[in-house]
Parts: sequence; C-alpha cells; structure tokens
Amino acid sequence: MNGPPHPSCTTFLQWALPRLRLRWPGFRKVRRQPCKLIKRRIRELGLEGFGAYRQYLEEQPEEWELLDRFCRITISRFYRGQGVFNTIKDIILPELAQAATASGAPLRCWSAGCASGEEPYSLALIWHLELKARFSGLDTEIIATDIDGHLLGRADEAVYPGASLKDLPPAWIKDAFEPAGELFRLRPEFREGVRFLQQDIRREMPPGPFHLMLCRNLAAMYFEESLQREVFERIRGRMAEGGYLVLGKHGRLPGGMAGWESWQEHLRIYRAV
Repeated sequence: MNGPPHPSCTTFLQWALPRLRLRWPGFRKVRRQPCKLIKRRIRELGLEGFGAYRQYLEEQPEEWELLDRFCRITISRFYRGQGVFNTIKDIILPELAQAATASGAPLRCWSAGCASGEEPYSLALIWHLELKARFSGLDTEIIATDIDGHLLGRADEAVYPGASLKDLPPAWIKDAFEPAGELFRLRPEFREGVRFLQQDIRREMPPGPFHLMLCRNLAAMYFEESLQREVFERIRGRMAEGGYLVLGKHGRLPGGMAGWESWQEHLRIYRAV
C-alpha cells in the first residue's frame, strides 16, 4: 500500500506552486500525481532530495518549464459530473440550439483542458444522440484545447478503457462505440465537429464567440487568483452574450468579476452578461 506523500514534497509544492502562479489548495488532494513525477526527476538528476531540487531550480531557470509540466493534473472520463452534463443536455444546449437556429449562426462550444477528449466527445454524444434530429439544419462546432500534445494525440485516436465510459448510458455506449480489443473506440461519425488545438490557456485562446464554455478543474481550481482574473476576463471577451460558462464542482469565479452572473450556483454554472 502506498503511504502519504513525503512531507518534504508538500513543503516543496507550497514553495514552488506560487512561483508558477498556481495555488496549493487546488493541489492538496491530487498532490500524489506531481509528487511522483518530481521524485522521478530528482532521481534522474542524481539529487539528494527536494531541497537540492529547489536549489537546482534557482540555478537552472529553464527547469521551471519542466516542473510546470509535472503540475498538470489529468483526471478525466466521459460524462464526468452527471448532474452538470444532464443540465447541459436537457436545458443549456436545447436553449442555445434554438437561439442559434433563429439567428442563423452556428452553435459553438469550447472545452478547455480537454485532456484525452472525454469531455468534448461527451458534448458531441449529447448532440448526435439527443439533439441533432431536432435541430437538423444547425451547424455546430466543438473546439477542444489542451496544453499536452501527447494527450491530444490520444484524443485524436479516440480509444478508451471501459472505466472511462462508466458514467455513460449503456445505450450510448452501444450506439457510439465499437470494440478495440479490450478497449472501446468512438465511431467516426461521433467525432464530427470536434476540433483539437494544442494551446496553453494562460497564453493563448481560440477565437470566439462561444455559446458554451467548459473550464472544469483547470483555471478556477489550480490557478492563483490574479491569474484566474486574467484568464476569465479574456474568456469573457470570447463569449457570446448569454453564453454559459461551466466550472468544476470546487471552482468559483473570483469575487467581483464583471461580465458574469451565477446561473446555477450548485453546479458552478455562470452566464455571460
């Protein structure tokens, strides 16, 4: 059985994360992931521990970029947070699709920090299996961004273990996936309209306007408050009026931010106003 992370790893993260404009509270419960990678790096460098690695960072500033990579948290599966996705399916997307149909504009969604593609493909499944027949003339686009090119490669392959599908309705799995050995491959027709881009949301964003934006367990969870404000101000500039922003269950917009109003607080869903 694995024990808790070594205390010096926690101390190290509390020192290092603010220098990356990240916040320790967001990492407290998931610190095993970065600690494992940092310990491996310390061994690769032949250093004696976290104190020596801290000194190495101070002497080798280019190492901070690698440390930043170690602090990317990846937890993803299809339809993760069923209450949120059911609300998107039953209320948000039908409303947005109706408005887009009336205006003649395409319906555009953005999934930030999309990892291996489970989140944007969940949106695609909702659209193709539940809504497309009702809005057959409507053009849709789902933009999915992530900083990690390796994860985006996996998203493009669209092959997943069964555990990633456990929250999906069985009928959806039957209709949308085909066996790939012991894994499951998303059928090509359900990937239509999903486009993946390698971007760091701190530095680059796709052009708007977007009617629905999912930024769950990313900026509001891991970024320090000043960086959160910068990111969400820029996101607001890419949102259509009345567009929906969905955060993770532990995320909230920083207090006093203009341009947003809470829509369903318990689901951490906001609207652009």
